[in-house]
Amino acid sequence: MPDIEQPSADETIPFYPDHFRTELRVVLWIIGIIVLIGIIGLLMPVGQGDPADPMNTPNHVKPEWYFLAIYQILKFIPKTAGALLPVILIILLTIVPFLDRKPDRSPSIYRKRLISVIIGLIVLTALTIWGEVT
Repeated sequence: MPDIEQPSADETIPFYPDHFRTELRVVLWIIGIIVLIGIIGLLMPVGQGDPADPMNTPNHVKPEWYFLAIYQILKFIPKTAGALLPVILIILLTIVPFLDRKPDRSPSIYRKRLISVIIGLIVLTALTIWGEVT
């Protein structure tokens, strides 16, 4: 194996006091900046503004697109019913396969189910678009 030359004592820089002094300067500068920001914050505080009103949202605030239909429903029915309606619908959709155990083979049942699903999707899409536009 080749021998790796070790630097001699006069070629190295000792950690203390040289590196220690450099690191101390950096720490003091960071502390100084933090103190300066704190003093500026004390002398010029940012106002808090009006307290938040959970029942009155500003016009520019809108949820993500997948919540727009529920957001639009909340504008037209009472808040409690608007919060419970989606939960009840999801629970109902989860329970229906367990309640409906008879084998339906008639085309009229399939047609009714298809029409109800199409109407539901149209209503959901329309509420989503309406929530985005308004």
